[in-house]
Amino acid sequence: MKIGNVTLSSDVFLGPMAGVTDLAFRKICMDFDCGLMVTEMVSSKALHYNDKKTAQLLELDPEEVAAIQIFGSEPEIMGEAAERLNPYSNVILDINMGCPAPKIIKNGDGSALMKQPKLAGQIIEAVVERSIKPVTVKIRKGWDDTSINAVEIARIAEASGAAAVVVHGRTRDQFYAGKADYEIIKRVKQALSIPVIGNGDILSIEDAIRMKAVTDCDGIMIARGAQGNPWLIREVATYLKTGQRIEAPTFNEKIDVALNHFDLLIAIKGEHIGLLEMRKHAAWYIKGMQGASKVKSEINRSKEVEEVRQLLKSLVE
Repeated sequence: MKIGNVTLSSDVFLGPMAGVTDLAFRKICMDFDCGLMVTEMVSSKALHYNDKKTAQLLELDPEEVAAIQIFGSEPEIMGEAAERLNPYSNVILDINMGCPAPKIIKNGDGSALMKQPKLAGQIIEAVVERSIKPVTVKIRKGWDDTSINAVEIARIAEASGAAAVVVHGRTRDQFYAGKADYEIIKRVKQALSIPVIGNGDILSIEDAIRMKAVTDCDGIMIARGAQGNPWLIREVATYLKTGQRIEAPTFNEKIDVALNHFDLLIAIKGEHIGLLEMRKHAAWYIKGMQGASKVKSEINRSKEVEEVRQLLKSLVE
């Protein structure tokens, strides 16, 4: 797929997830045929005020093909953020207009912008004007069931200079409950000439096949489905390229990748933070394995790196 002047090796993307798609997880996904990986969302105001914590969110591997995602609701501040990020190695700059979190929308950011089409257009224009990289926009179906306006916002995005649009098939009111509506993604695809990436409920290869069949989208974004299962990215990418299915990973393969992930977390964030953050990832990796519940509980209590390693290994010994 081509987005602006950027050609991507795969049509399958890793979606942004706060607290999940950090550098360690993205480095893992680099080995699974992921065409584009999106960072955790970065506040444009935090960039404006040179917030120190934001620097870690912006850490990129020199070899990863990444999009940095920014959020905010002030065109000038968003444009400034775009300019500040020009020297970074990301190939795409993404605008978040889909996050449903209360702490985000209370400031008029994220999916709150679905309620302000004019402002949304102004923000996209400001970012496009000051970014040297193609700009994409991630949106939702609408704010609620009475305001389904994904097609309107997507058209505004294209007219404002966006190079692609990602559509999550839920309203803000739904958060992540219920079913993602693939028909709205289809309508957006039919309305635009720029690439449209479908997002929502891609938890298996069958979900991806249905998404592609219903929407004819140009690419597929996987988010929660990749938690503890980056193999899904490769599965979908392989199927889209060849029509062939690949075998599911063995438990041994899962533990090997989990241990690698743990090592990366420690190397990047230190033992204390790495151990704490591995708890959620470990639970995802070992789900479905015999004895997983007991091991998960022990990992959550553990304060020793080597103990966590041994606990993970114990599931396949």
